[in-house]
Amino acid sequence: MVRILIVDDDPDVRELVRYELESRGWEVSEAATAAEVAPALAAAAPDLILLDLRLPDQDGLTLAARLRAASAIPIIMLTGLGGDVDRIVGLEMGADDYVVKPFNPRELVARIKAVLRRSGAAAVPVELTEHDRRSFAGWVIDLTARSLETPAGQGVALTNAEFLLLEAFVRAPRCVLSRDQLLERTRADGGEVFDRTIDVLILRLRRKIEPNPRAPQLIRTERGAGYVLDAEVKRL
Repeated sequence: MVRILIVDDDPDVRELVRYELESRGWEVSEAATAAEVAPALAAAAPDLILLDLRLPDQDGLTLAARLRAASAIPIIMLTGLGGDVDRIVGLEMGADDYVVKPFNPRELVARIKAVLRRSGAAAVPVELTEHDRRSFAGWVIDLTARSLETPAGQGVALTNAEFLLLEAFVRAPRCVLSRDQLLERTRADGGEVFDRTIDVLILRLRRKIEPNPRAPQLIRTERGAGYVLDAEVKRL
């Protein structure tokens, strides 16, 4: 059973989204304010959170950052703002995708399915498949289980977009990948994309895997061309 938490202060939006999701057999819970999110999460952990950027008691971007720091639950932002800045900031805070209001309910469902598929929530249990594990610079990435471990064996939480970005690099090590190539591998199905998105994701990924993100050694910038994973990748 897929569980979705809707966080939006507009009851009409919540009703519209609830109707569309429940008609597909999904379980839906609601929160009208940021204060109601914690109790909703405690009652039943969702597979995905739909988060409005404008809440009455707290900015949605701040809440997104708090949620991402506490868990890896996928987040799709619901925003009435059309500016790239808000989308970029939301992605930098850890959101996995965004939908601009007013939205088509079918488009929203398509975005949710895409994020769930990438998060593994709608995938075949990994125990039933052969794992594709690869190593680079001591790091171990499991492309089947969608997990990453440090050289010391500690797990590292990645958002869906971050994982897809790293997956693109390990599948083409020491090859320069352009922004367009990376965008194709990280965007949600049918979603609008823009070059700045990749810069944000690269920054986030470097913060997690580089010893010094300001002087990256693993993910290097090739000016005017794109980015490259400068490490040997081995299958395990």
